[in-house]
Amino acid sequence: MTLRILSIVLPIFLIALLGYVYGRYRRPDMSVVNQINMDVFVPALIFYALSRRDFAFGEYSMIALGVLIVMLGSGLLAYPVGRALRLEWRTFVPPMMFTNVGNLGLPLMVLAYGDAALSIAVIFLVMENTLHFTLGRYFLDHSVRPWHVLKSPVVLATIAGLAFSLGDLSLPQALSLPIEMVGNISIPLLLFSLGVRLVDIDWGEWRIGLVSAVVCPATGVVIALVTGRLLGLPDLQYGQLILFGALPPAVLNYLFAEQFRQEPEKVASIVMIGNLAAVVTIPAALYWLL
Repeated sequence: MTLRILSIVLPIFLIALLGYVYGRYRRPDMSVVNQINMDVFVPALIFYALSRRDFAFGEYSMIALGVLIVMLGSGLLAYPVGRALRLEWRTFVPPMMFTNVGNLGLPLMVLAYGDAALSIAVIFLVMENTLHFTLGRYFLDHSVRPWHVLKSPVVLATIAGLAFSLGDLSLPQALSLPIEMVGNISIPLLLFSLGVRLVDIDWGEWRIGLVSAVVCPATGVVIALVTGRLLGLPDLQYGQLILFGALPPAVLNYLFAEQFRQEPEKVASIVMIGNLAAVVTIPAALYWLL
């Protein structure tokens, strides 16, 4: 069992460690690389995963509902914790709801459950990004409009992929192969970028970071356990939902906090220390599941 868990988490943490070491000594500006990844590579991965003929959207409706319940339920559980700690809820609650599906979740689920898990992992990514760019931004800026999410390449790739799947359409191999190859760039690049970002951990707010590193996976797993049973999810989907619940906060939380001036120093600590703590929480979740 230990060897199996190591075979899952070691590649993830080694790539992130490589990013950390490189970031420590070279201090690269990853903003352009991350933008390209989210605009090109990740959408290509999503389109490829959704457009394959073996993807049946109807089979994943309940897991999509489960992801929505886990995100909203985590926020509801985190809210009284934040109040008890006298934290501004706009600072504390969103990172507890919106977790690191992109950088960590996608590779983790594929390594843990194989290629069969990719379609479900993509659903997680799409559901979270859609809710984060709408409800998550609305928490911080009430002027945001829900239809702005349609400008996201991730959402556009989702719509196109679903259209191909539902219409039983397919691309010639001369086009599908380069799309697959481009999409395969996204996962290792997401991990490398995560490692680079860990260089900027702000230890001045370590207390809120430490609390969040416990609260985020704890609330997510509790909600996932209850939700998975109530929805009667099959074993594969149930296990992935629990892994989803165990993920640390997404980096995007910090970017939004910085953009809308919502205590970015505290949110940075929540995000970075939470992701650092995943070295412990993710293997623990895998040990329990596997």
